[in-house]
Amino acid sequence: EVAVSWRPSTEFAGNLYKGEGILPASPRHVWECIKPVAGGLRTKWDQNVKDFEVIEAISDTVSVCRTTTPSACMRIISPREFVDAVVMKQYEDGTMLSAATNVEHPLCPPQPNFVRGFNYPCGCFCIPVPGEPDRTELLTFFQTDLGGYLPQTVVDSFFPSSISGFYSNLTKAVKALKA
Repeated sequence: EVAVSWRPSTEFAGNLYKGEGILPASPRHVWECIKPVAGGLRTKWDQNVKDFEVIEAISDTVSVCRTTTPSACMRIISPREFVDAVVMKQYEDGTMLSAATNVEHPLCPPQPNFVRGFNYPCGCFCIPVPGEPDRTELLTFFQTDLGGYLPQTVVDSFFPSSISGFYSNLTKAVKALKA
């Protein structure tokens, strides 16, 4: 199960969405499925990620990445691309974090056949559940300007169901990884 809430963003004229759920897997397995690395598992299970590439690795925990998405909502939303600065961090309590925000990068100009979208500060927190090593609390924050000329009503109807699908598909992915 996942709880999705939202409020107006202070960063742009859209919403900040928060997803909260407990996944039936260790933080290590959840992280393996969501970590933002080239060749990672995210493109295999996340229906909203078509491709993910590292444009520039600044360090082993900071990179500039390009993510592309397929069309969505019966093709009402055309394919998007996002270019973000991404940071990964692990805390002493075992929490793992991936955070990102949009950037411009000379090696990644806007590509034809994609609408350039913008992620404002967003991220995923994989938090160990005390006393339950095979359970992970996952907090996600999304505040994405999809770009283009989409009516806000389309965006507002897309995100909550998209976040629910993210948690559902991630749950299936971690179960398959554990098997």
